[in-house]
Amino acid sequence: MEMLYHQYKRRVFGMAHRIVGASDAEEVAQEVFVRVFRALGAFRGDSALSTWIYRLTVNAALSHLARRGRRQEVSDDTLAEVAAPPTTERDPGLASRIEAALAKLPAGYRAILVLHDVEGLSHEECAAILECRVGTCKSQLHKARGRMRELLGVSLGVTP
Repeated sequence: MEMLYHQYKRRVFGMAHRIVGASDAEEVAQEVFVRVFRALGAFRGDSALSTWIYRLTVNAALSHLARRGRRQEVSDDTLAEVAAPPTTERDPGLASRIEAALAKLPAGYRAILVLHDVEGLSHEECAAILECRVGTCKSQLHKARGRMRELLGVSLGVTP
């Protein structure tokens, strides 16, 4: 169990941090590992162990948000990480705009954005974690990105 914890602690905490915010990430991560250790004997191996752990993480984070009845709080560090690669110059107002936009997204949209765009998981992995079809995953990601563009007022420069 100790090896399992050390192998997954950073990914679990990072994923929880991006979904529920810095103030609640530790609590969610602890909850995830309690669930993992209690249910490890019942793990059937239908999916990869990592997929199962990430599914538990997303479910715990979304449940936590539902219990709290509030939107995600996103730290400036996370926003800077998501907003631009470290080698590019950043617009100083971009982080606050992204924070405001993320706070307005439904938790499910935040989850798919974190899994795919931040964590870099494939559509297939996201679908397995969220327990939906790949097509649904792609559709939700498209809608989440579109909603972010609307909230940020980003124009794609395409004329109708």
